[in-house]
Amino acid sequence: MTLAVRRALVFGISGQDGALLARLLLAKGYEVFGASRDAETQSFTNLATLAIRDRIRTVSVSLLDFRSVLQAIARVQPTEIYNLAGQSSVGLSFEQPVETFDSISVASLNLLEAVRFHDSRIRLYNACSSECFGNTQEPANEGTPMRPRSPYAVAKAAAFWQVANYREGYGLYAVSGILFNHESPLRPARFVTQKSALAARRIAAGSKEKLALGNLDVIRDWGWAPEYVEGMWHMLQQENPDDFVLATGHSFTLRELIAEIFANAGLDWRNHVFHDPTLNRPTDLLQSRADPAHALAQLGWRASSAMPEVARRLVEGVLE
Repeated sequence: MTLAVRRALVFGISGQDGALLARLLLAKGYEVFGASRDAETQSFTNLATLAIRDRIRTVSVSLLDFRSVLQAIARVQPTEIYNLAGQSSVGLSFEQPVETFDSISVASLNLLEAVRFHDSRIRLYNACSSECFGNTQEPANEGTPMRPRSPYAVAKAAAFWQVANYREGYGLYAVSGILFNHESPLRPARFVTQKSALAARRIAAGSKEKLALGNLDVIRDWGWAPEYVEGMWHMLQQENPDDFVLATGHSFTLRELIAEIFANAGLDWRNHVFHDPTLNRPTDLLQSRADPAHALAQLGWRASSAMPEVARRLVEGVLE
């Protein structure tokens, strides 16, 4: 591996975070490779939306196949690997718990093993989640115990500890970013933020539909995704590997977020939204609060967009 060449291999490049990260890395002069289960048939819509599709080289890789992962790393010879792949819906994880666990935890283990065998100098970023903490009465930081309450969170917690074990046991530069909710118009419509923003825009344009949502009393820390991928990059630029919480440090109820989204569309949400109890999850986080002080102190990273600004951008459909 030629260390003078900054070459990134991004797993999950077709998703929101993968596409935004790819754009950032290109701007920093990286050669960027995107990994997909079948790169020849993948549309990479988000990359096209960001007008960077023709600047990304893609490789076909199955993260559940160790040989496939090892071959891809040997072919690309990356200096940095970002693992943003895996089933990403908390709600869907209750319906597909095995697929969720395999696509997150087993996949992460294959990546760690492949790096250990091929080139331990490669720096590896693992996408963890605030869901791992469970309910947080006090703001969660990197030392807060994990009490996952969904199959998705269980899988993410397992991957987090795998990364920590390989870092400590084998000396790998492997880190986890524990990200709280971060949004953009690149989110799929199944995510409540995008689902709500799209509905508000349609209703403002004349649609008579009603928006069905689950528990409106849940509390979350919502940030702006383009800022969070910068934090991911900073984590792999430190002299020593460490894990970091990325968040705004300010939490709001889903009701407050929905009210802000509809207000930005010129609407009173109470006239257009109703609670559908069938959308409630078997177990859910009632409140999620974050303490991102470590990221500010060590990375110099701070979220600059608060929830009201995030809501406005979602309704406007802008990425800047």
